[in-house]
Amino acid sequence: MPLSEEEHRILQEIEKNFYDNDPDFATRVKSETVYRHAGRNIKWALLSFIAGLAMLILTFATSAVLGSIGFLVMLGSAVIFEQNLRRMGKAGWNDISSSVQGKGISSQFGHLSSIFGKRFGPKG
Repeated sequence: MPLSEEEHRILQEIEKNFYDNDPDFATRVKSETVYRHAGRNIKWALLSFIAGLAMLILTFATSAVLGSIGFLVMLGSAVIFEQNLRRMGKAGWNDISSSVQGKGISSQFGHLSSIFGKRFGPKG
């Protein structure tokens, strides 16, 4: 059902007021997507899974309690990863994977990849 001219005009006025009153927030809202938010959560879940795995491996032999906490961190991270992957859906996953292919993996991890590249890269 299309909007009437009056409803369309009111909607344009609301949008104009929104951009005039808080342009920074309007820009953030315009650039933020469900895919980007879920992708960010997936990155954090992956990092916390790796931290939980490291904690499990390093502490389980000395303290079963700390090793179990590491396992619980891994489990919680896997659940968050799965939920956000479902939230993104196939379209969001294709969107993120195409941006990684276009820009390269180093742009997705930012400054961290350049630090690792300098530290562990080929000596020359």
